Amino acid sequence: MADAAAPAEQSKSAMKKAEKEAKKAAEKAAKAAKQATMPVVGGKKTDDIIGITVSKADNFPQWYQEVVLKAEMIEYYTEISGFFIMRPATMYIWNVIRKWFTAEIEALGVDETNFPMFLSAKSLEKEKDHVEGFAPELAWVTKAGDKNLEVPVAVRPTSEAVMYPYYSKWIRSHRDLPFRLNQWNSVVRWEAKQTTPFLRAREFLWQEGHTAHLTEKLAGEEVLQILELYARIYEEILAVPVVRGKKTENEKFAGGYYTTTVEGYIPSNGRGIQGATSHCLGQNFSKMFDITVEDPAEKGKHINVWQNSWGLSTRVIGVMVMIHGDDKGLVLPPRIAKIQVIIVPVGITKSTTEEAKAAHATQIADIKKTLLSAGVRTDEDQREGYTPAWKFNDWELKGVPLRIEFGPKDAAKDVVSYARRDTGEKGTIPIAEINTKVPELLETIQKDLYTKAKASFDEHRVVVEDWEKVIPALDAKNVVLIPFCQGEKCEDKIKDLTTTKHDESPDASVPQAPSMGMKSLCIPFEQPKELAEGTKCLNPECEATAKSYTMFGRSY
Repeated sequence: MADAAAPAEQSKSAMKKAEKEAKKAAEKAAKAAKQATMPVVGGKKTDDIIGITVSKADNFPQWYQEVVLKAEMIEYYTEISGFFIMRPATMYIWNVIRKWFTAEIEALGVDETNFPMFLSAKSLEKEKDHVEGFAPELAWVTKAGDKNLEVPVAVRPTSEAVMYPYYSKWIRSHRDLPFRLNQWNSVVRWEAKQTTPFLRAREFLWQEGHTAHLTEKLAGEEVLQILELYARIYEEILAVPVVRGKKTENEKFAGGYYTTTVEGYIPSNGRGIQGATSHCLGQNFSKMFDITVEDPAEKGKHINVWQNSWGLSTRVIGVMVMIHGDDKGLVLPPRIAKIQVIIVPVGITKSTTEEAKAAHATQIADIKKTLLSAGVRTDEDQREGYTPAWKFNDWELKGVPLRIEFGPKDAAKDVVSYARRDTGEKGTIPIAEINTKVPELLETIQKDLYTKAKASFDEHRVVVEDWEKVIPALDAKNVVLIPFCQGEKCEDKIKDLTTTKHDESPDASVPQAPSMGMKSLCIPFEQPKELAEGTKCLNPECEATAKSYTMFGRSY
């Protein structure tokens, strides 16, 4: 019996040894990658320094990585490279978005579901065109314990192949339509390129909605309803402006009919970034998975349903950080800040009596209670051993929208002193009015953040009708609106023609930056102006007539 068990024991031992070596290699690689991006300042590595060590203007990629790490939004998962831990500060923001969006889609009749994370090779074979784009990023499970699986299974990169066989089973009649499900989950796409927190990770959180409709018209109406909800998340909750539009054929969802999108803009490097997408899948997938209903207009005739899918990921948080953050760290819009107001005691010295300290603490507790009653998410910083100045810097790093300072001098005047995180503006508010003035000030901060970001996007979204001006416009950190024929080969050529070699320094937040050409971001629904009749595509090697102004740019 011992001899018979020996091979299995040897196999287990070899597996444990391999796992240990793999873990060591992963830890070493993660440590090296982190150290490579963290310069030494004054004899200390920057991850040992509390504040931000580089300016946003001088080293944007490094600044971004420091902010999300030091503001306690993420932590590097050293066990396996390319994965990140979402810390409570991040999950709070994500859950604000989740609650808001869930309420909106439930009002549209969308139900929540949850499907398994694995999909079979058989399902994937049904949708080769769709899966082809994900194939290099598929993560496969080939073993269970020490045994090889008879049929390997893939970890979902998206869930069409997981869900649609069951849509075929559950949708039996046109009376079952519209059929609408949404799930909140994580997906895995094994990125070969350099990963970046929130923007490009091997696993990320998102929601994915999958719906079925009787007609193209009904499907199309929902596509735009969902797209507008995504735009509102950016604009109303995150204070981030976006452009609504349609993707070109080159950039649409693989296997879909058409894709609509909201596109953002990062002022620090002039790059566009896809915010969220709402796809009309047409009847492509319903034909693959045999999702049919009887035509209500013609008895006995069966028709394929029209399907949509739509998704929003934790990328939204990275976009928000990049746009609003500054050299002090994170800047949070009030609507998504877990702590909207932090109260910092000031003016307490060694000579302050215990009675005076107690009275001061009681006054701060009363201020906090009043603000909480007014619906303001408020906390107080009573940590001992830290100076008020240190606390100011700490809360500024974490992006709290409004700081209230309260000391004996303020108490004598019956006021609180405040400092806005976004502008640094300071002032005072009578204690008797904080229940109304503080909420008003928070709304002002929210609106001002959006106004500032929108002004920047508007300024850097330029119409270009002379090819020679395209690259200078891109180098000036603009996205461009150009007359475009919408041809797929023409779009590829435009990317080639705008690929340059003058940008030799890699941008860690944009893996393809060193020789990046511009690509289409979207065909905006709101065109800058009407195309003059006979306007040619701006590509100098294209003779076709332009169909629209299309937004192009260097992008993430």
